[in-house]
Amino acid sequence: MRVLPTLTLAFSLGAASLAATAPRPALAAWEPNRPVEFVVTSGAGGGTDLFARTIQAAIQKHELLNVPVVVTNKGGGSGAEGFVYGRGSQGDPLKVIFGTNNEWLLPYVARVAWKPEQLVPVAAMAFDEFMLWVKADAPYKTAADYIAAAREKPGAMKMGGSQTKDTDQILTLKIQKATGVRFTYIPFRGGGEAGVQLAGGHVDSDVNNPSESVGGWRGDQVRPLCVFRKEPLPATEKVTGTQSWADIPTCASQGIAVDEYRMPRTVFLPPEVPKEAQEFWTNVMRKVTETPEWKDYIARTVQSAVFMTPDQMKPLMEEEQKSGKEMFAAEKWLVN
Repeated sequence: MRVLPTLTLAFSLGAASLAATAPRPALAAWEPNRPVEFVVTSGAGGGTDLFARTIQAAIQKHELLNVPVVVTNKGGGSGAEGFVYGRGSQGDPLKVIFGTNNEWLLPYVARVAWKPEQLVPVAAMAFDEFMLWVKADAPYKTAADYIAAAREKPGAMKMGGSQTKDTDQILTLKIQKATGVRFTYIPFRGGGEAGVQLAGGHVDSDVNNPSESVGGWRGDQVRPLCVFRKEPLPATEKVTGTQSWADIPTCASQGIAVDEYRMPRTVFLPPEVPKEAQEFWTNVMRKVTETPEWKDYIARTVQSAVFMTPDQMKPLMEEEQKSGKEMFAAEKWLVN
């Protein structure tokens, strides 16, 4: 056996000791290294599509990523197509899924191939507000007037809405429960179509988001009676010749005991992505909310900008799942 000279041996041992104790270079933080896909759980032109494309544009303009971002629409089945696609992309942090609270409510009312807890939350970035709308020339001056008229003719008043067993129909059920009146719910393919049908007099009311009916309000075709919010919307410029969003009273003040009803705009990742990737995307989305493009988007769509981290989203998801499940069970909508 070859024996190292004493000096050589000492040097070797010392070098080994230094190597063991020397600080190791920090691992590089996770970031995308190839193109990213934004998966939109709605059709082109819908609210979720606009949400995702606004974020895409802000990211590109302010160079928040070093790779391209492509947007794909997978809105079939009220968004189920996109979430199923995300569920099937297990472990892939380059597929970012954009939706609403349909991520955790839809599995209760439709047989879908994912469970709410499987997808990884990134952020909730805004809340869509809801209003009770009637035709511009309807005789009802207030929401209280409209509810009184509906109470006199149970089931005769038609409430238009987007989709079935989704946010608009859920809100209609809440109104019915709070007031004791009964509407006939008429589903359409989206809020825009519901607004057109209301303007044409084919339904008596709808519960559209402000952005879905602002054109009809400006054009004197429809008008809002109240907003499902704890306080009126913030002051803005006039939408019509005489009113701004801040002039619309809360529905609770009009005798409809639904203090608040809002829909979150949410971002998720596929199951089992690295924690570092989740944190990376949460940070990117937070940076987006600081851009002028995002602030303009919030103002144009009359949403409330509320940024929620994954930990902050958890209580919201749990509460909505609990209350939703109770309501769905009462309506015999539950599929499980």
